[in-house]
Amino acid sequence: MENYPVKILIVDDKKENLLSLQVILADRGYEFVEAASGKDALRILLKNQDFAIILMDVQMPLMDGFETAELIRQSDRLKHVPIIFLTANMNTSDYIFKGYQSGAVDYMIKPLSAEILQAKVLVFTELYKKNKQLQLKEEETAALNQKIIKANEELAKQYSAIEKHAEELKQKNAELDAFTQVSSHDLQEPLRKIQTFTNMLLAKEYHNLSEDGKMKFDRILYAANRMRDLINDLLAFSQANNTDRIYEDVDLNTLIAQVREALAETILEKNAAITAELHGRIHIIPFLFVQLLENLATNALKFSRKDVSPAIEIKSRLVQGKDLGNDKLQPLQQYCYISFKDNGIGFEPQHSEKIFGVFQRLHSRDDYDGTGIGLAIVKKIVDNHNGLITVTAQPMQGAVFHIYIPQ
Repeated sequence: MENYPVKILIVDDKKENLLSLQVILADRGYEFVEAASGKDALRILLKNQDFAIILMDVQMPLMDGFETAELIRQSDRLKHVPIIFLTANMNTSDYIFKGYQSGAVDYMIKPLSAEILQAKVLVFTELYKKNKQLQLKEEETAALNQKIIKANEELAKQYSAIEKHAEELKQKNAELDAFTQVSSHDLQEPLRKIQTFTNMLLAKEYHNLSEDGKMKFDRILYAANRMRDLINDLLAFSQANNTDRIYEDVDLNTLIAQVREALAETILEKNAAITAELHGRIHIIPFLFVQLLENLATNALKFSRKDVSPAIEIKSRLVQGKDLGNDKLQPLQQYCYISFKDNGIGFEPQHSEKIFGVFQRLHSRDDYDGTGIGLAIVKKIVDNHNGLITVTAQPMQGAVFHIYIPQ
């Protein structure tokens, strides 16, 4: 409001009266504009219409106060400016009525009472300030609304672009999944023929081969078996994203028992131990979660240390996100937290994100066999449960997978 001073237009044909009004209303922060006649007042009002109040003498030559007020009231912009008539002769009811009829809001009879004039002017100037503040607030609100409208329009454009991109991405993913499944199935047929004929050769002709021939034949068998594993893992990775999400309450101990049975030969061969300390039931997609646990167990058995029996420790508990020390979790959401710990070869901590990528390997195929898809499947299954998986590890000190499944 500092930029909007309170201006008062004083209209009188006598200089001494103009000065007298300014003396009475001095020291109140008002800005005075003088007009020596009705025409002078109209000329000023046409240039500057932002007055808080008009104090106008009635008896002026050529154009009196009544005529001036009537002309002021004909302007849409000026008709709301309050006018107080100042006169020595407003002593009849007809005269007073004419003053109100011409547009005045009040009148004062000379000689003026300084206290009454100050009080009346204060009322109208305070009303002017309030109206001006309201006007400024409305302008600010209108400007803010315009910004909000523009922001919403921009957000709508961005949202539309995101929707379009998401739809395109969904279509591309569907095409990619379809391609993966078709390609995998198409690859399986020639692969089966390769394996059939190699098995026939192995049974009937292997002993006739030279040592060099046997070595090359063994490599053919290895390559065919690896291709079979790769196709199966690709199919599993594709299907992990497209499965119907039918959740059930399942006892984790039952799932661990299924994993032990599926990996019984490898567990026996490596003299491995799987211990479990589980809280009980979990709300999950059962067959996917069995695959998750089986992939983690297979990974632990595969990357075990030489001359050290593999030891896998699985624990679970129900806990709120705020108590798990991970800012990616919802604080008040209840999670089933599963820790999957092994005593294998581990890896450098900087690879903790990389290992979940498709075809990502931290060791050469000559050292450790595998397709590089197993942990990618694990992450996709966790994602399908709207969960989170992280891993901590150190070289030759094993790894711990941390799984958080919302319940």
